[in-house]
Amino acid sequence: MSRSIAVIVLAAGEGSRFRQVAGADKDKLLADCTGRDGAVRSVIEQVLLNLPANLDKRVLVTTEARPQAMRMAQAYGCDVVSIESTGMGDSIAAGVAVCPDADGWLIVLGDMPFILPSSIERVVAAMTDDAVSVPVQEGEFGHPVGFGRSFGPGLQALSGDRGARPLFKQGRVIEIAVDDPGVLWDIDVPESLVFPQS
Repeated sequence: MSRSIAVIVLAAGEGSRFRQVAGADKDKLLADCTGRDGAVRSVIEQVLLNLPANLDKRVLVTTEARPQAMRMAQAYGCDVVSIESTGMGDSIAAGVAVCPDADGWLIVLGDMPFILPSSIERVVAAMTDDAVSVPVQEGEFGHPVGFGRSFGPGLQALSGDRGARPLFKQGRVIEIAVDDPGVLWDIDVPESLVFPQS
């Protein structure tokens, strides 16, 4: 029996730190970045491209201010949920509410374009109903984070800017050691659009 894991891509944040440096009209999700494969794509396209093909239930949560990101997400097979808030808790709750019957939810940040697909696959493979699976790079928790079925009500109850980290206390945490700096690398400022090549 195959499990139905839903991917929730969070793309509602304002990216204010990025805008302070790059300019008020610059959206970090649409900024060009060179992927680990050497190809130049927008940040959000890179994130969507890294998702394993077998995860076909995909939801992008964003705001009306991002029509380009919405179109990109639809091209990659995502359902799009538009919310008014830019808070992470509100985004997670809105995404999970679209697919409450999933066997689990993989929470992906829309500004983390350098995660290896193999790291995502390992997080998904470790998901169980009563556990949180999280990649760990050099002792530090990274992304994406997988939440099993038992976390559905808790995820839907999130609100405001607080993410899902408090839910880690409500079940087992399965740590997946990875050799992938991408699980910690988010795009906060324009300089972070360039991933150091090993």
